[in-house]
Amino acid sequence: MPELQQNIVDDLASVTTESWRTFRIMSEMVGALDVLNALTVNCISIFGSARSTPDSKTYQDAEKIARMLVQEGFGIITGGGPGVMEAANKGATEAGGVSVGLHIHLPHEQGCNPYVKTRCDFRYFFIRKFMFVKYAMAYVVMPGGMGTVDELAEAFVLAQTGRTRPFPIILYDSGYWKGLVDWLRTSMAGNGYIREAEIDKLVTVCDTPEEVVRHLCRIVIL
Repeated sequence: MPELQQNIVDDLASVTTESWRTFRIMSEMVGALDVLNALTVNCISIFGSARSTPDSKTYQDAEKIARMLVQEGFGIITGGGPGVMEAANKGATEAGGVSVGLHIHLPHEQGCNPYVKTRCDFRYFFIRKFMFVKYAMAYVVMPGGMGTVDELAEAFVLAQTGRTRPFPIILYDSGYWKGLVDWLRTSMAGNGYIREAEIDKLVTVCDTPEEVVRHLCRIVIL
């Protein structure tokens, strides 16, 4: 009997914990919406590896892209961490522009980079992803790992299925992304799982910061 009572108590505690988690999720979402609704410029999200170092071309190009976009009137949103995220926030901040960091709390990652001017903190990835899509006019996807690919796939699916407005996605560095783009065309489109026209419509590959900025200024209305 005592064992049965303990099981009932444990079950009730689990239910209570799950119920209260709903309020934590709501609180996190409302807090982020309050902060980001105050943005007064159209923003571009820049993604890429947290492991890129300041002496790498990827880091330096991300910094330049962000700086040039700010000079054209855009704001910059990143994940707020190191690497490419730091580079983009640095470029935006040093150009005097909006520099947003959507920082996720992870057990083995570094903290928020020092170039973030507007910061939101998240425990839940899905809320953070929602904020990226809601407040960005386009994605610039620099070379990166699975987290970068995850953000890319999320944006592609939302735009493909019409669950968000037309959403330009720029893949930066054709040499890095060539294998993926070829696979999308030959394997996915080749087997009829997506249409090649969807790739052409949603994805643009660029190789210089100037090309990125020129493309976004042409297709994104400020």
